[in-house]
Amino acid sequence: MEAQLNKDERIELRVSSTDKRIFKKAQKLSGDKSFSSFIIRVVKQQAEEIVAKNDRIIATEKDRKVFFDAVFGNPKPNQNLVEAAKRYKSKKA
Repeated sequence: MEAQLNKDERIELRVSSTDKRIFKKAQKLSGDKSFSSFIIRVVKQQAEEIVAKNDRIIATEKDRKVFFDAVFGNPKPNQNLVEAAKRYKSKKA
């Protein structure tokens, strides 16, 4: 587990007694020593998964756009490519 050096933030929640009972039972079954450490671990794990999934979707969308822009975008070569082609042709001649 990661050591949390600076715990200066606080979160307060209100839950139903049914939810609290199941959270407590899950905490005992998980082996977490405290209720707070259980809640933090589970919420952090889920939050990291949500963020990672979102990051993959954004990266995938960005990659798709880059690919389609490269394939179907402006067919004219940029100045660097034109100059590189000229250098290549001059060396072959």
